[in-house]
Amino acid sequence: MPDSTSPLRIGVLGAGGIAVASYGVLPNIAQYEGLVEVAAIADVDPVRAADVAAQYGIPRSYGDLDAMLASGGIDAVANLTPIPLHFDTSRKILQAGMHLVTEKPIAATMEQADELIRLADERGLLIVCAPPDMLFEPYSKAAELVAAGEIGRVAFARVHSSHAGPGGGPRGWESDPTWFYAKGSGPLLDMGVYGIHEITGILGPARRVSAFAGVTDEVRTVRGDGPFAGLEMPVEVADNNLFMLDFGDSTFAVVDGTYNLHASTGPKVEIFGRRGVINILQPGHDDLELYKTDLEPGVDGWLQSDQPLATSATRERYGRAIMIGHLAECLRDGVRPVLSGEHARHALEIMLAVETSARENRIVELTTTF
Repeated sequence: MPDSTSPLRIGVLGAGGIAVASYGVLPNIAQYEGLVEVAAIADVDPVRAADVAAQYGIPRSYGDLDAMLASGGIDAVANLTPIPLHFDTSRKILQAGMHLVTEKPIAATMEQADELIRLADERGLLIVCAPPDMLFEPYSKAAELVAAGEIGRVAFARVHSSHAGPGGGPRGWESDPTWFYAKGSGPLLDMGVYGIHEITGILGPARRVSAFAGVTDEVRTVRGDGPFAGLEMPVEVADNNLFMLDFGDSTFAVVDGTYNLHASTGPKVEIFGRRGVINILQPGHDDLELYKTDLEPGVDGWLQSDQPLATSATRERYGRAIMIGHLAECLRDGVRPVLSGEHARHALEIMLAVETSARENRIVELTTTF
């Protein structure tokens, strides 16, 4: 930041859904008034960039990243581009001396992730990488409970990290979702990354991966009555991934990353310890629930309280803008991001290991940490 009292000047790269959806960056960035200022936006469609700039009062718009970087007047860039574009655009941002907020995954290969982290370190820059879940209270509080031993030694966890796929729901999709099913994308990188970040954020780095993956349907058709209804999309990558993470000391987690989950009444995350259970985001329940053994002698049960252990108020208030606010707060306070590049690199190594394990039918050892 220019000084301790000036707002962080942000350039936004990409004017699509993550930028403008109700949960996205721009509808929620006003929550950080005085701390963050959106100074510019760029998109490959310059007309759309100009329209979004006008809608949100952004003073400058551009048709490409290079022009926005060359214009000056920004301290950081929020990279909201599609998955295959993350590395090249993030590298340009860091090379230009800008702090980086990027959508997930951080890159496509470990070498690319290493290069981004090296560039940031050499230039004294910060990287904040999605997903933002560990900034949301149900997950951060769960990590605190586990670290405090509230459910004893963790034995295993189950993590849902899936949905029905872009265009797979009854309302269709507002933009062409074909690229989600193309090489370089898919549910592992799009959705599995959430579960990976959540469970490693709670339990710490994983050590080994074992996985199954495959294609359920070679062609998918966009549902609903939207502008792309009936569009047929070739499925070029595994759209069905199920994998196990080994955290050492007989602690395991099963995670799904698939475009085949239409509905679930179960928790988003379940963590089973020797002395209790944690549920996160079970429909119809509190956002965080705690089951403990020996609440009193001979009695086990769910902890009951007038106040919930945690709520989703932070997520509902800040949406995706929380990543930019997190960067600004880390710069202001001189602290390391929770959503660090190193954590994102570990998540990427897991995703690449899932692909290798499924393809080669073997357990894959992990080498990174965070």
